Amino acid sequence: LFTVAYTSGTTGNPKGVMLTHHAFIYMTDSVVTHTKKHVTYIPDDIHLSYLPLAHAFDRTICVVMLMSGAHIGYYSRDVTLLMDDFAALRPTIFPSVPRLFNRLYDTVMADVKQSKLKTTLLKCAIESKSREINSMIIRRDSFWDKLLFKKIQNKLGGRVRLLVSGSAPLSCDVLQFLRCAFGCPVLEGYGQTEAGAAITLNVLGDPSVGSVGAPLPGCHVKLVDIPSMNYYAKNNIGEVCAKGEILLCGYYKQPEKTAETIDKDGWLHTGDVGIWMPNGTLKIVDRIKHIFKLSQGEYIAPEKIENIYRASPFVAQCFVDGDSLKSHIMAVIVPDVLYISKWAPKNGFPADLQQFCLYKDSHDLILKEILEQGKLACLKGFEQVKDIVLEP
Repeated sequence: LFTVAYTSGTTGNPKGVMLTHHAFIYMTDSVVTHTKKHVTYIPDDIHLSYLPLAHAFDRTICVVMLMSGAHIGYYSRDVTLLMDDFAALRPTIFPSVPRLFNRLYDTVMADVKQSKLKTTLLKCAIESKSREINSMIIRRDSFWDKLLFKKIQNKLGGRVRLLVSGSAPLSCDVLQFLRCAFGCPVLEGYGQTEAGAAITLNVLGDPSVGSVGAPLPGCHVKLVDIPSMNYYAKNNIGEVCAKGEILLCGYYKQPEKTAETIDKDGWLHTGDVGIWMPNGTLKIVDRIKHIFKLSQGEYIAPEKIENIYRASPFVAQCFVDGDSLKSHIMAVIVPDVLYISKWAPKNGFPADLQQFCLYKDSHDLILKEILEQGKLACLKGFEQVKDIVLEP
């Protein structure tokens, strides 16, 4: 046994995932094999570790660094000083979750929005770099890099040559922006703690966006029918199931949960709904593990709504819930402390997170903001929250 890693508990009580040394190293080696044609990990590489060390995603990258004789630097334990850590360490490999990438994107967009000239220049720069990316050209020495993107690259230390996003969906706009701005491969992966960390990963050089890539070497993936949601594999949509040596050996002291998750043929049922893209990559489109009905019979997939609301720079964490006896849903919102600390003083709101949550206008501000995010993502009326509670 290598580790007992507890799941986040988003769809129930946390479960202890038992992973063997063989399974975790097999998965990590699959990641290296999947990317080695275009990326060679060398002793000069540096990884800035800021995700929780219990996070299987970050542990995977740490093992890759150790396998390569590379460096691992740990952040200063204060997220408000994370940009200072980047400046000091100047990492070359940077895996992260979409929240940080979204914040970087929102910061840049908010800055250029103040000037028509900046907005026009950035639009031209992204269009130009996107054409190069579609022609399989990845570089950071173009005219646009020198004029605009160098400043953005310096925010992460100026030496990043590989960005990896995981644990939640990354929007197509943000993914393409990162590819253009950093002039390096930007990969998005999909996985679960039950599979060590990764099941699929983008193929380096693939310019398409919207998918989570192809299955890792040694990992089998298939779609199975979900009759309750009218999803059938024959129509190229169904529950994503994975099989291979990367899987858990069971949940700690919960054999009944193990039997629910891994079927008699050894397939892990992920609870995610996927489709196969024409180029053989997987796209995650829905979730089945946590769905409930409202009083008028509408089905609610709270995780989908939570991911949409978290696209707002004001939102750090979001929990959506409802009751089958009610016709609407509610949300608990934890505001983003970094964004609030900078935005609030300029707009007449308290900069302290606890005071911000108690401030009379904060509720209406964030409710309006997340409802706008919902409209942009084309949420149906019943999928939008009726009210929210702010928690520091």
